[in-house]
Amino acid sequence: MRIHSESLIRHPQPKVYAAYRDRLSEIAEYIPDVKEIRVEKREPHDAGVTIHNVWIADREVPVFARAFLKPEMLQWDDFAEWKDAEGRVYWKLRLRVFTDSVTCSGTNTFEAAGDGKTMVRLEGDLDIDVKNIPGVPKLLAGGLKPKVEKFIVSLITPNLARVNESLQQFLDEHG
Repeated sequence: MRIHSESLIRHPQPKVYAAYRDRLSEIAEYIPDVKEIRVEKREPHDAGVTIHNVWIADREVPVFARAFLKPEMLQWDDFAEWKDAEGRVYWKLRLRVFTDSVTCSGTNTFEAAGDGKTMVRLEGDLDIDVKNIPGVPKLLAGGLKPKVEKFIVSLITPNLARVNESLQQFLDEHG
């Protein structure tokens, strides 16, 4: 399933890029449905920085998924390769549960949009192999796949837009 998000931030590209890369854990307190973003590892290198963040959602599990998905499972690892010269981050998400059944990766691009504004564009893909998730009846797996993917995308995509809205608010308040 395709993931796409675009947001215009009313701050210059270098400031937006640096805040998103370096201050995401601080911005988390502005993001609804996110309890915390924890930096697990950060490794600077010549091209940028490699970061491993853990996102912890604060969201109720829908009824259809409660048999196999518990609220404490709504965490994911965000492995990000920041390429400063490109103004881009290549990311891969890994859920803390069903790690062999879910793949999600993509890029965020930070482009100057004139008048000191920045366009943040996210493109990604999510694929879930529902048949291999414990507790999912094999006969129902095909029909559940789009629902489960839609639910996961509903966790990711709106939060990405909210991250950008929260980033806007954070930069408005903290510069």
